[in-house]
Amino acid sequence: MSEYPSDLFNETSQGWTAAGGNSQLMDVNLAYAPSVGHQVWLMISGVLIMPIIPGIGLFYAGEARRKSAMSILWQSMAILGIIPFQWFLWGYSLTYAADASPFIGTLTNFGLRNVISVPVGYIPEILFSFFQCMFCIETIVIMIGGAFERCRLLPSMVYAFCWATIVYCPVACWTWNSNGWLYKLGALDFAGGGPVHIASGVGALAFSLVLGKRIEHKDDGKMPQYHAHSPVMIYIGTIFVWMGWFGFNGGSTLNATVRTSYVLVNTNLAAATGIMGWNALEYVLYKGRFSVAGSCRGVMVGLVAITPAAGFVPVYFAAVIGFVSAVIVRGVDNWFNEFVGIDEGLMVFKNHAIGGTCGALMTGLFAANWVTALDGSSSASGWVDHNYVQLGYQLAEVCAIIGYTLVMSIILLYLINYIPGLKFRSEEHEEREGLDLHYLFNEGMGDHELFLVLKEAGFFKALAIKGQELLSESVTPTSKAELTEEKKLA
Repeated sequence: MSEYPSDLFNETSQGWTAAGGNSQLMDVNLAYAPSVGHQVWLMISGVLIMPIIPGIGLFYAGEARRKSAMSILWQSMAILGIIPFQWFLWGYSLTYAADASPFIGTLTNFGLRNVISVPVGYIPEILFSFFQCMFCIETIVIMIGGAFERCRLLPSMVYAFCWATIVYCPVACWTWNSNGWLYKLGALDFAGGGPVHIASGVGALAFSLVLGKRIEHKDDGKMPQYHAHSPVMIYIGTIFVWMGWFGFNGGSTLNATVRTSYVLVNTNLAAATGIMGWNALEYVLYKGRFSVAGSCRGVMVGLVAITPAAGFVPVYFAAVIGFVSAVIVRGVDNWFNEFVGIDEGLMVFKNHAIGGTCGALMTGLFAANWVTALDGSSSASGWVDHNYVQLGYQLAEVCAIIGYTLVMSIILLYLINYIPGLKFRSEEHEEREGLDLHYLFNEGMGDHELFLVLKEAGFFKALAIKGQELLSESVTPTSKAELTEEKKLA
């Protein structure tokens, strides 16, 4: 295949492309006519990613307790407002500017300046920018889950904007910009195992660490285990995420080729075996029983783990990646929070950072050159092709992203926390009563709102008093004497 979408693009067309594609000098659509199928697929893929954002919101809200569930939905919607603006302003330029350094881009494309129809493979740059914007949004939505049930909403959005700029953009530049140091090193990351999942998982862990434990954890010093308040919400959110992942991974080939179809199969298969791996371990741990929420978490881990590998590994290894990663993540679930002493109740670090690390390392093991060559132009290989150094490159990617993300996230959190009006931690009474009650206007998760209304009206207190009266009336003098005698004998 040609490096450009048509013969109208070549080494002599730099004067035209330097202005981002001047539509007054030529018909820019004519230049892309031979590659229109690739464009259509990338447009569809970008739109397909969109359901992932509300899907993660629903997933998190279902995992959280009712009293703060709506706040999580608000955060996912607010991020949809903030991050596209950040990407337009300087996010895209800091990540993908053609004159980027090995570590960070420039402001060449500030405000999407000259991002019009320069070819990025077979698609115009403006479409590439839109597609990559969805990746940034998803990463921030995942990361913000580390602060659930105890963080004020406004400071969390300030942090989201700054984190996207200071953490996501550099890490994505290292990994995917052709000038990035990880890209030049040869680390393989097909669709975001590092910049999206490891970074978001570690960012969530840092958020949880700096915020501290929830009130209930402070009261008794233990890590209480809460059941998901709405497995139905988790289920619906998971379906949205699974559907959106076909665009997330499938569009990352940046073309519509046989390799793209292969990526879709790998993505679906890893999610399926993720369910199998998680359920297999829960069947043992729960003594013959399963859980809907657990199955959904298995889907999430399978999708996360296959993300860095989807365009590099054969289908049978995709099945292995999904299954093994789900077993590993489920295996560490019970003891991780107690071991590290961090209240990370939504499992963001475990599902995304640990799952993403599993996928990144297994990419180094299972990447096969014949899979990457299915688009006619790519080439990458791992241990199965006797390219043993590839695992070292993958390990370098994992360590670099974990280290940079953890340090920069903690620094950023402490800096913002000292800005007047941007203290992260909610007040104790706000946390006990629920963030929805204090930070949202007349909104809450249905039945919890009813509970609060009845509580404020004194219904439960009156019910308790009435219950005591009925209990006293039902105990006869004879039975009271018998009870007294039984106590003496005991």
